[in-house]
Amino acid sequence: MNNVNKTLYIPLYGKAIVSKKGVILSDPKAEQIWAAEGFALNGKSASKWLAYYMGMRAAVFDQWLVQQLQANPETVVLHIGCGMDSRIQRVGYPAGCRWFDIDFPAVIEERRRYYTETEQYHMVGADVCTDGWLAALPETDRAVVVMEGVSMYFIPQQLQALLQQLNGRFKQLNLLLDCYTTFAAKASKYKNPINDVGVTTVYGMDEPEALAHAAGLAFIKEHPMTPTHLIDQLQGLERAVFRKVFAGSFARRMYRLYEYTGG
Repeated sequence: MNNVNKTLYIPLYGKAIVSKKGVILSDPKAEQIWAAEGFALNGKSASKWLAYYMGMRAAVFDQWLVQQLQANPETVVLHIGCGMDSRIQRVGYPAGCRWFDIDFPAVIEERRRYYTETEQYHMVGADVCTDGWLAALPETDRAVVVMEGVSMYFIPQQLQALLQQLNGRFKQLNLLLDCYTTFAAKASKYKNPINDVGVTTVYGMDEPEALAHAAGLAFIKEHPMTPTHLIDQLQGLERAVFRKVFAGSFARRMYRLYEYTGG
């Protein structure tokens, strides 16, 4: 896998750590895969603070997706940039739902060692900047799209084009994606856990409405990345430090979470 693909090990490690600690997120699959893969993380990417942050981010996405599936049980879920994530197992899905985990072919090849397709669950190896993968999906009117930890690797024009394609493909589209700010993207060249796996070039945005306009979407709202009920699962000094450093105004200056709709 290339360096960008290797960034999947950072959230995998975070989810495995919090799951093993019994806080924030239960993810036995992450624990299993992390133990089996034995990928070496160093420096900031192995920080417990980052692990807590990755666990909270995943939990927020999970909770949003559960709400979407409760409201729209007969939908297609597109998890773009799925990596080795076990969201399909953590969230589950109703009988009328079809779920597609999508990532680069090299990632999906690795993923198939741990996950098995069913009539409802499929894995797609594709570069989502191309049109072919989307045309190959079954005909359906409604889709829920999750993009966790991937938007910052897209050139802005690529991200706009992808969202335009998704918006044109479905009559009803709900999307949740996280992104760096432009300040964070610039700072990432010098100080970011992804540097530890060789990635130094990422992209950010500051105006969610501008992305919505460019892609023909409607911006719904910003979601908190580290909600209080998850921070409160930490104990004592760790909770106080995390709340001050990772959930304060500086953290929001770096990282945001946006919801869109379209179709």
